[in-house]
Amino acid sequence: MTAQPTTLRLDIVSDVVCPWCVIGFKQLQRALAQLGDDADVELRWHPFELNPHMPPEGQDLREHMAQKYGTAPDQSEATRTRLTALGESVGFAFRFYEGMRIYNTFKAHQLLHWAGEHGRQTVLEMALFDSYFSRQENVDSAEGLISAAERAGLDGQEAAEVLSDGRFVDGVREVERFWVQQGIRAVPAYVFNRRYLISGAQDSTVFAEALRRLLAEEKPGDRRSADDVA
Repeated sequence: MTAQPTTLRLDIVSDVVCPWCVIGFKQLQRALAQLGDDADVELRWHPFELNPHMPPEGQDLREHMAQKYGTAPDQSEATRTRLTALGESVGFAFRFYEGMRIYNTFKAHQLLHWAGEHGRQTVLEMALFDSYFSRQENVDSAEGLISAAERAGLDGQEAAEVLSDGRFVDGVREVERFWVQQGIRAVPAYVFNRRYLISGAQDSTVFAEALRRLLAEEKPGDRRSADDVA
């Protein structure tokens, strides 16, 4: 008789304008691929706004990095070069450019909340990463967000309605508060089975080791409830 796969819950706290969130997830995907049929991974994305007070027009990215982190121009250029190379190594295209702007992502997180109800959350997350870093689009604009939703296989008209009526505003705020209360202050953050936290864009070997540890601890077929706010 074939053994049932072990159910593992994986919560990812992320922002769509966070380059390390892209790198980290790509490395995580490599680790997940090693599990094969041994595990059934329930993956959920959760909102984190790197810039909750960013105005609608956004801000020049270099200017923002200098003000927020004290990053000098040469440091900024070195970071972009490093990220571009890391992206290539994991199959993601970072296309940084002069005048690139950073935006608030609260609207994007509302769409991700909605996409979770349709089983398309991960697909939309990747579409939004692609929108911002590869397509050089404004991920705070209705046009850019609706386009990403449609590329993720979601209904564009419904996406527009979600953005206009604000039906998920309170839900997203509640989830944001929950993770801050859990001590999450930076992203990416990966929580395995609500017990183990891995912070930052780690190498796939780090994720693989954590997953193997969880598989050894959990009984096959053990199914955990995920019907709570987070």
